[in-house]
Amino acid sequence: MNLNRWRRHAATASLFLALPFSATGATMNKPDVKLNPNPRMRYEFTVKVDGAPGPFDRIEGVVDYRVANEACVPLTPVVGATVAPEKRVPITLQPAGNGLYKGEIFADLLQDEDYFGKGVCHWSVVAASANLFVKQVDFSAPLFKDELFKGKPVTRWYSNRSYATTQMERVDTGEENRAQYQDEASATFSVTVHAEEMHP
Repeated sequence: MNLNRWRRHAATASLFLALPFSATGATMNKPDVKLNPNPRMRYEFTVKVDGAPGPFDRIEGVVDYRVANEACVPLTPVVGATVAPEKRVPITLQPAGNGLYKGEIFADLLQDEDYFGKGVCHWSVVAASANLFVKQVDFSAPLFKDELFKGKPVTRWYSNRSYATTQMERVDTGEENRAQYQDEASATFSVTVHAEEMHP
């Protein structure tokens, strides 16, 4: 593992870890969430863009984490519900040529710990996503936990017409099946996201 790269990643992630938890309008006491000092579950996250009708203003990545065992979380004030804490951390994507972008994620980035005095909270990856922006449109391509850990590439298809319609702010999650666009199937582009475990 590249130690300098990990330190840069950790420094960026710490900015996001400072964000408060909120749940259904009621704020929880914010635990002091820590980074795992020795993460081992390292994955290369790749994004492949194919056939886009033009350039993107920027391409970003994020990985979402969530506490998997809600029993470690106290009930929220007033509402009285148990809401598992979540964290979103950026993925730095670097262009690798021919519409390919690469970055790193750590599935065990966050430290499992007894944050609320109710037992150890175990963090789990929810999804890693690529977000490709054209003006006010976010073309979002998620890779959910099961596909991520199985090393399964996931391809989503987007309409060229959607790419050209950028006046309204929106998120376009595309279609898993290109045939959903019917007569416009040929006027589409794809984004494939994939995670591959990196062994020492």
